[in-house]
Amino acid sequence: MKKPLSETNVLEALKLVKDPDLHRDIVSLNFIKDLTIDKGEVQFKIELTTPSCPVKDELKAAAEHAIMDQVDGVKKIVIEMTSNVRSAPKRVNLLPGVKNTIAVASGKGGVGKSTVAVNLAVSLALDGAKVGLLDADIYGPSIPLMMGIDKRPQLVNQKLQPLEAHGIKVMSIGFLVDSMQAVIWRGPMVSGAVKQFMSDVEWGELDYLVFDLPPGTGDIHLTLVQTIPLSGAVIVTTPQDISLADARKAYAMFGKVKVPILGIIENMSYHICSSCGHRENIFDTGGGEKAAGELGTPFLGAIPIYMPIRVGGDTGKPIVVMEPKADQSQKIRHIARSMAAQLSIRQFESAAKPEIEISLNA
Repeated sequence: MKKPLSETNVLEALKLVKDPDLHRDIVSLNFIKDLTIDKGEVQFKIELTTPSCPVKDELKAAAEHAIMDQVDGVKKIVIEMTSNVRSAPKRVNLLPGVKNTIAVASGKGGVGKSTVAVNLAVSLALDGAKVGLLDADIYGPSIPLMMGIDKRPQLVNQKLQPLEAHGIKVMSIGFLVDSMQAVIWRGPMVSGAVKQFMSDVEWGELDYLVFDLPPGTGDIHLTLVQTIPLSGAVIVTTPQDISLADARKAYAMFGKVKVPILGIIENMSYHICSSCGHRENIFDTGGGEKAAGELGTPFLGAIPIYMPIRVGGDTGKPIVVMEPKADQSQKIRHIARSMAAQLSIRQFESAAKPEIEISLNA
């Protein structure tokens, strides 16, 4: 039997709606905000932990159904879906306005890591998040080309101002050196440059700062991930065994420095012929998902080989912007949302732990 319309009974009904990732109801998670009832009209907000929530629409529909099924006298339901991105439990004074930092990494080069990093960052921004992208690949900075930026950053009050494109803030060594000049630096200089890109850049308030890390797992890479305050990392691989072996090394590297792995992304997973529609697994397929299972980490998704993805990288127009409705773009958008959801899960699991502020200037 339905219960009479009241705030208490609406909230009781909403307790039946559970977040599939956090495994708790949306009332106890404090997602329900500004609940009002007026002449049979029920209004409230569902405030999620990220604007990139992959189950946003499902939660809204489930809330509507729960109220209609459990509460009598409801004439209209108005739900506004909002978000409040939570900060990582470890706050770092180098990046005071940045809530979360995510590394995009690979154990080897040639897997399309930078292309994935660009499209993930832009995808988060398209969902409404405040996003920055830091090109930490000092030796081979490709982000300026991929983002279509050919300007130099300005210095204001002794702070570099990040350049902006496609709704995100961007910084790269490629903005500061000649494109034909080789960067020949030793490890300490590389980590020092990345540290400066954190402390000497006016990032402002960001929900996510995405780091495009250099490929590899050597001393320089280990020093970098120890220098950068990371909330989590994703590993990009291609399906074949040689790439997967290096992806496992990257996983082990992050484990050494206690950085949570948010998941594995399989790039260049397969190719669909534009003429006949035949699928061909050029580099094999399914290896990324298999590796994720073996390592006990989420498999965030597979990105196919698609010529406009390459064209977008060459022309500074990421595929999620250039062809937003394409199936390939939707796959990347879903991966970005799954990545954001995994970060929220890690934060939820760490919520009971005390917040720690660390200094990298010591």
